[in-house]
Amino acid sequence: MTTSHEIDQRIAGQNIPSRFLANVELHRDLEVLQWKDSAGSWKTWTLLELADVTARLTTALADLGVGPGDVVVLMIRNRVEFHALDLAVLFLGATPVSIYNSSAPEQVEYVINDCQAKVAIVEDEGFLKRFTAVRDQIPTIEHIAVIEGGESVDAEVVQYADMIRAKPADLATQATVANLDDLATIIYTSGTTGPPKGVMLSHSNVIWTIESVGQSMRSETGIDDFAGKRYLSFLPMAHIMERLLGHYFMIDFAMNLTCCPRPSDIAGYVSEIHPEVLIGVPRVWEKLYAGVNAALSSDPERHQAFNEAIETALPISERMTRGTATQDDVDTWNFLDQVAFNTVRERLGLDQADICLSGAAPLSADILTWFRAIGIPLAEGYGMSETTAVLTWSASAKPGFVGAALPGVEIKIAADGEVLARGGNIFAGYIGRPDKTSEALDADGWVHTGDIGLIDDEGFVKIVDRKKELIITAGGKNISPANLEAELKMIPLVGQACAVGEKRPFVAALVVLDPDSSAAWARQNGLTGDAAELEALAKNAEVIAIVEAGLTKVMAGFNNAEAVKKVKILPDEWHADSDLLTPTSKLKRRGIMTRFADEIEELYAK
Repeated sequence: MTTSHEIDQRIAGQNIPSRFLANVELHRDLEVLQWKDSAGSWKTWTLLELADVTARLTTALADLGVGPGDVVVLMIRNRVEFHALDLAVLFLGATPVSIYNSSAPEQVEYVINDCQAKVAIVEDEGFLKRFTAVRDQIPTIEHIAVIEGGESVDAEVVQYADMIRAKPADLATQATVANLDDLATIIYTSGTTGPPKGVMLSHSNVIWTIESVGQSMRSETGIDDFAGKRYLSFLPMAHIMERLLGHYFMIDFAMNLTCCPRPSDIAGYVSEIHPEVLIGVPRVWEKLYAGVNAALSSDPERHQAFNEAIETALPISERMTRGTATQDDVDTWNFLDQVAFNTVRERLGLDQADICLSGAAPLSADILTWFRAIGIPLAEGYGMSETTAVLTWSASAKPGFVGAALPGVEIKIAADGEVLARGGNIFAGYIGRPDKTSEALDADGWVHTGDIGLIDDEGFVKIVDRKKELIITAGGKNISPANLEAELKMIPLVGQACAVGEKRPFVAALVVLDPDSSAAWARQNGLTGDAAELEALAKNAEVIAIVEAGLTKVMAGFNNAEAVKKVKILPDEWHADSDLLTPTSKLKRRGIMTRFADEIEELYAK
């Protein structure tokens, strides 16, 4: 069993820039970045081309005064320039910090003043305006640069086009500047329970986690080399999951990363590039699942046959995962694959997937097993910004669990049920918040995750819920909303859900219609025009009956005190990066309670 100390020894004397240069030596001509230009044509960079642009940007940023210990903030979508800019900041011994692209001017102001940033780099004039709106309130910023700046941009704003014309820096020399203890990035939490906290992650945290996760991926999949493996980058760069499994893995493993700037285009990109590694939050997998079923629903006989094939495949898939399948099992699954599953995988674009991971929030066990039944190797992982994204993952997924501890990671359950973890991936603390740091990190190096969980006899971890999000009913019953919400999303036509019931006599829920499934149902039932709109469907008697029947079914596994008794159907989808959802689609419960206070009261009206 690999220990944290053994990984420490493997990474001694390194930093992210030195790892990048070692990768360039091995794979200099390998294409590692691809994107679509404004005309929709594919463009690519090799590792050597990325290194050249990085070297020029390193000089340009040094000319702006960036040096060791400085902070540079970035507001950039998933596009190729981000990767070179982030690297260039690291080569100078400075710290790059991404700001969520949806951030309002006051949020931009908060992050900049919290981390004392010296330079800001934004994607376009729209983002630039959010900085100029608070220019007088961000005195530490000495320069602002823009990637796509038009003629209307103030002359004092630095143009990216000028930066890449700089003389290339000597990257080999620059790679010696940072050490393992220097900050590689600061990740800001979503701030759902208060002001965002800046999670400080060192070069050591990042490289240690790369070593640990890489070892796990190789041992779990049997794939020795991930160089050139296709990966779709679409989550916000301000989120640690994308930064680690996309940006840093490309830097270290030479994975072929496709930039998808607009999350709404995910399905199209997946079907076009056929990724071999796909990381997504639960809503991504829920949408793919709903999309398949919506498409199949146009042919009821075919849909029924497909569902019957799924039912047959589910126990076989489980036995195949556990290594207990018979030859008859394998033959049966191969037949089902030929007649039903392979076409669906190919149309989704996941026919070549080696690793599919869901993280950042709970995923319904039914959805996970559905994907695995049709041959898509979906598994759940678990971690947080404070643990450099990952604590657990296992390719041999166990429904309802988030995998076993990664190599070098220790996990234990505290007396009150909280999950505690220790390892080289544990953050250095919250910037400027020693009080909050001491709350999260104890004297023995254990991070207190804030999650309630358990560990089974195989070492697999199950997350029950967030400690602070447990619902306590009027009767004093502690209830996990996340488990209820995962099941509610398995009701036909439901896409999103939020359980309520704090200090109430019973648990109820707000449920949101899934646009794709609802549209398919409306077509099947001959509804057109206004009658087919989501607002009308939310009040449609047949839709209400379907949802209520589904509620009875999905709540069957819960006891009477836990089960959701009533639901309110809402028509409008909740969008990520809003007052209702975080950028990775976690519920902002406070925002939901405020927005839908009247609807919640209606659920409890006599």
